Amino acid sequence: MNRRQFLTTSSLAPFGLQASTAAHPKGKAEHCILIWLGGGMSQIDTFDPKKQGSSKKPYQTGSDYAAIDTAVKGVRVCEHLPQLARRMEQITAVRSCHHQVIDEHAIATNFLHTGRPTSGSTTYPSLGSIVAHQRGAANPDAPAYMLIGFPNVSRGPGFLGSSYGNIYLTDLKTGPAGFTQPDFLSSDRVASRKKLLAALAKAPSPHTPLADYQKAQREALRLAGPGFMKNFDLDSEPADLRNRYQSEFGQRCILARRLVQDGVRFVELSHNPGFLNGTGWDTHGKGQLKQHELIRDLDNGVATLIDDLRGKNLLDKTLIVIATEFGRPPEFDSNGGRGHQGSAFSLVLAGGGLKHQGAYGATNDLAKKPVENPVTIPDFHATIHAALGINPSHELLAGTRPVPITDGGTPLARLFS
Repeated sequence: MNRRQFLTTSSLAPFGLQASTAAHPKGKAEHCILIWLGGGMSQIDTFDPKKQGSSKKPYQTGSDYAAIDTAVKGVRVCEHLPQLARRMEQITAVRSCHHQVIDEHAIATNFLHTGRPTSGSTTYPSLGSIVAHQRGAANPDAPAYMLIGFPNVSRGPGFLGSSYGNIYLTDLKTGPAGFTQPDFLSSDRVASRKKLLAALAKAPSPHTPLADYQKAQREALRLAGPGFMKNFDLDSEPADLRNRYQSEFGQRCILARRLVQDGVRFVELSHNPGFLNGTGWDTHGKGQLKQHELIRDLDNGVATLIDDLRGKNLLDKTLIVIATEFGRPPEFDSNGGRGHQGSAFSLVLAGGGLKHQGAYGATNDLAKKPVENPVTIPDFHATIHAALGINPSHELLAGTRPVPITDGGTPLARLFS
């Protein structure tokens, strides 16, 4: 029993009460691939369609596209998600997600990644860093947490320290930033530099920034070898498979599969082809006009990833998460786009050995508020952790202060067998 549990139990004892020790479900997933849709995916135009409206003048409130049936009876999605519709038995669109943080991108992005509001005194760890801390890499020769995209504090380790941060890359061809050795460096010269570095390095005091830096440096030198770097040779994949993945986003998906196959525990990648509609998922104004191209690209990439993982017996071991910072309102703005909405939006889970049901929760007739099984962001985080065999109530330490992994989140029990 830890200090918090002891104090809580002791304070309740005079009243004949006990602190809650409810058991959480425990899944069997070994890896997680988080697909981040920065900007705010419109739930009413994707996974939670309602009556059809129009973004063309005169504007009509509602979904911008027709809805289609899926493999799960009674569950419908947007017409531009036909491939995922056919695979909906392996997917759950959590339609009743909501939060009350400011509908501003950076603040909401931080909340979705950490599960907690921004604090002036504490930097909380991201979902990926917590998973790295709790589970480590599945292969000692691979990192625990990879980021395909640009790093920021929301995706960082917070108070857990740099040992649980991500290794990131922005160029699929060259691999992680700074890992590719110059062509003029022979293996002998690399070995000589490592020997010189070891001789100059003095053992720093433990648990200091310098100690963390040296540890990170040793890790980078180890991973820069050919064993791990082979994962970034996408040309070694069959041409027909790469062609099925199609776009830049698809190539990120195939890399994510290669990374989890090699033992990376948590991979985050961004679906960020802003050039398709000029605004990405932040569909203000004219961004709405070609939003369907974004949706189709997401549909193809994720559907191919599901098939690819299944073909390699990895789908039940790999939880796929599609996340975004908030949704969009059903009304159109003066330029035919949509604003921001945190009161109701959809997040998506696939694979990972969960008991999928196509959709969980429900919103009202215009997808503006949850009306059935509302899900908080801590609840969604707790479900991810539980799927990966992590106790969402386990306490981490921020200095000497205990901080539960989730901010009171409860896993969605119906998704566990």
